[in-house]
Amino acid sequence: MKLSDRRIVFLILVVLAGCLAASAAPQKEKEKERDSQQIDSGSFGVFMSGHRVGTETFSITQTNNGPVIKSEFKTENDPNQAVQSSVLQLTVSGEIRRYEWKELSPGKGQSVVIPNDQFLNQKWSSGPQDKEHEQPYLLSPSTSILDDYFFIHREVLVWKFMAAICNKLPNGQMQCLAKQRTQFGTLDPRQHSSAPLTAEFLGREKINFKGNPQEFSKVEFKTDVGNWQLWVNDQDHFKIMRIVIDTDNTEVIRD
Repeated sequence: MKLSDRRIVFLILVVLAGCLAASAAPQKEKEKERDSQQIDSGSFGVFMSGHRVGTETFSITQTNNGPVIKSEFKTENDPNQAVQSSVLQLTVSGEIRRYEWKELSPGKGQSVVIPNDQFLNQKWSSGPQDKEHEQPYLLSPSTSILDDYFFIHREVLVWKFMAAICNKLPNGQMQCLAKQRTQFGTLDPRQHSSAPLTAEFLGREKINFKGNPQEFSKVEFKTDVGNWQLWVNDQDHFKIMRIVIDTDNTEVIRD
């Protein structure tokens, strides 16, 4: 996989891996770049037992201050449609600057996670007029946010993982060897819980995607409560194309 035509994805990879200083573009070239660049955008369809139950619309933008990941999730075929939004802001070294979640319908809950010294702190309430709760976490700002319903957070972690295990060869290609694994610390703000997660690269696999056989790179996330299978397109900025969660009989597919 040549990097010459994938400058943007490599930039975001090294940013999220905390290696920006070693791989930064020349200063003159950086000065010519715009203040922000969109890295990915689109939507995921969420299916349970083959029925579409939700849609997540998302965007990832690289700014001078670091990546900004925005997402909105809506339930489908639900008379009381649930709508939630989130904004995750990271530093240029991939640490959490701010994470904000809002419930737009049917309730008005809200939550914010920000660093407090070397750790994380969360404040949340069930509505603007309700009592605010607060919870500190003995977690560093380098912890990965993996909130419920926002599958784009998994793509950010995939990028972080691939940047950690892959090597740039002298010929300008990325070498990613199968069966490599790395452990990450994660925080689910909606559940107010943290847990370790092990990511493993399983190599390339051909699957039936939207009626056509296609080959993608496969990553597995392993946690104490279950495993996630993720297929990413290494020919198109390592974008997540499909996720399967066997324990929930859930499938997520890029529209």
